[in-house]
Amino acid sequence: MAASSALACPMTEPVRLAKRVVALAGCSRREAEQFIEGGWVQVDGVVVEEPQFMVDTQTVAIDPAARLAPLEAITLVLNKPAGIDDGPGPDGAGALVTPATRSADDASGVRPLKRHMSRLAAPLPLPAKASGLLFFTQDWRVARKLTEDASRIEQEFVVEVEGELIDNGLALLNHGLRFNNYAMPPIKVSWQSEQRLRFAFKGLQPSQIEPMCNAVGLQVVAMKRLRVGRISLSRLPPGQWRYLAPHERI
Repeated sequence: MAASSALACPMTEPVRLAKRVVALAGCSRREAEQFIEGGWVQVDGVVVEEPQFMVDTQTVAIDPAARLAPLEAITLVLNKPAGIDDGPGPDGAGALVTPATRSADDASGVRPLKRHMSRLAAPLPLPAKASGLLFFTQDWRVARKLTEDASRIEQEFVVEVEGELIDNGLALLNHGLRFNNYAMPPIKVSWQSEQRLRFAFKGLQPSQIEPMCNAVGLQVVAMKRLRVGRISLSRLPPGQWRYLAPHERI
C-alpha cells in the first residue's frame, strides 16, 4: 500500500477489527485478516494481530508498507544456558524466547510478530546440563529434517572434562565403544586443550556424549553445542535468540 490509511468514527457498538479494516481498505475479509495477522494494522498506535479484536471509536491505521503475503512458519536459534530443560514450555528453554531476549545483532530481516512466540517445537534436544545451539520451530519441514534426517546432519560440541583418560581412550572415543551391545558409529574426537574435547558426529544423540566419556575414565563438567549442519552458534549471547534467516539452510 502506498500511503497510510486511518479510520476513526463513532460506532453504535463494537465491531471486529477485521470488519473495520475491510471498510478502511476496501478489501475482502480474508485480506483484512492477512493485514492484521501480518502485523500491519495499528489500533490507537499499537499493533494488534488478532482479527477478532473488538474496536469502536479507536483510530485504526494500516501501515503504508503493508503487503498481502502468506504467513511463513519461522525457526528460531537460541543459545541455551546450561541447567535448564530444552522444552518450549514455561519451565524450559522456551521461556527464554520472548521479544526482550531477541539478539540485537539479529540480521535475518524477519519482521517480529506475536504469533512467532507460540506453537514452537524443539526437535533436536540437548541434555539439561548442556548449553549452546538449540532450535525452536513452527516449520514442519525443519522439524522433520532435525528428527528424521538427523543422522545425516553433523553436530559439533566442545566438552569440558576432568579425570584420567584410559590407555587408548581417545581412539576408543573415535571408534570402538559399545553400549547395550551396539557399536557406536565412527565420530571425530580431538583435544582442544588439556581439559577440553571437540566432538563432531552424525548419527549420535548428544545425551550419549557423557556415557562415552565415562567409559574412558573422564567425567563431563560441561558441554556446549557449537554447530548443527551449516548453522553455527557464532556470537549469539547466552540466553538470547535470533531468527533463522530465509536464505539459511541447515
